Amino acid sequence: MIYKNCRLPNDDKVDIEVKDGLIVKIGQGLQSEEMRDMKGSLILPKLIDLNVRLKDSNLSATTIKQCAEDAKKGGVGTLVLQPDSTPRINNEIVLEFAQNSIKDVDEVKMEIAIDALQEDLSLSNIAVLLKKGALTARMSTIAKNNIAMKVAEYLKMYKRTLLCKAEDNSLVSQGVMFEGDVSSKLGLAGIPELSEVVHVSRMIEIARYYDIAILFQSIASPRSLDMITTAKREGVKVDAEVSLHHLLLSDKACEDFNTTAKLNPPLVDDILREQLIEALKEGRIDILTQLHQPSSPVNKEVAFFDAAYGSSALADAWPLYYTKLVQGGILSLEKVIELTVERPLALLEKEKVELQVGANIKDFVALDLSTCYKVQDSNSLYNGETINAKVVEL
Repeated sequence: MIYKNCRLPNDDKVDIEVKDGLIVKIGQGLQSEEMRDMKGSLILPKLIDLNVRLKDSNLSATTIKQCAEDAKKGGVGTLVLQPDSTPRINNEIVLEFAQNSIKDVDEVKMEIAIDALQEDLSLSNIAVLLKKGALTARMSTIAKNNIAMKVAEYLKMYKRTLLCKAEDNSLVSQGVMFEGDVSSKLGLAGIPELSEVVHVSRMIEIARYYDIAILFQSIASPRSLDMITTAKREGVKVDAEVSLHHLLLSDKACEDFNTTAKLNPPLVDDILREQLIEALKEGRIDILTQLHQPSSPVNKEVAFFDAAYGSSALADAWPLYYTKLVQGGILSLEKVIELTVERPLALLEKEKVELQVGANIKDFVALDLSTCYKVQDSNSLYNGETINAKVVEL
């Protein structure tokens, strides 16, 4: 098979010859009996998303299959399932169930993170779960200091990166959106920026003391990014992940009690959102995520206070990144690839994906820039919007 008229991220136009799933030749004017005209479609590496949840946070074979289908549609090749599901992935039985459920998934690589905490906030059996094949551990900072320090010791022992959600339990449990003018206008309890900032500071010092690597998940505060950036300069192994939604949307999306915009962490105000964009342009954000957390209508079409957190985005992942960030003039395509593919792969300690002879064509997708479509998903923050690209399987 020869894929004709392909476009590379650097704008080169090439033909790509594939045999038995592997690229055997890249050039111009290639000929074969079996050819497919790509009509200038971009050939891109499949995305890596380290922060994915299942529908309604329900761990089942059905929700795993649906998640894989969404990922394939959106051009996502590898994802990390978060453990704060029902049931939680914090013991051997649930881990084994999750591992068996992902075996039937084709073309999308699923990794499993385990919850470092039990329901009573005591320590999970991290050593056993990591030995049984879990990728790493995730911990919310609702953990007490003595527990967080023990988690750090295990992660250091097994040389894994800790996935960390910085949040204050006493503040998060009371609020449902960002504390600001919009929350006051709606009469809803707010979550202050300090809820995240305080615990980022705390976990930076734990990372420094134990010399472990931490990925701070779905950071929403520019102040948190400042502290992480400073710590990195001092040699602390910390990285910051930010969701696409927090770069594009503010808490104004919650007006009219729009439960689709109820996210965790909550969308911040316009001032902080603009600061997040500046941080992105300055290179102070390390990894991007779609923060995929879909919900059934029964869990969203209720009062804002009672509504589930999250929205769906995985099925539109590459088109959204390209339309919103590249065509939107926020980032170059090469930088988007760095933040959504190269750095996540490095964190997973996997080899860099490059379009070259010998590479597996299934590690790539085509992005058709001549096709526009409207998002038709009531659980998406971009429902009804026109996206200027579409994923095409190779």
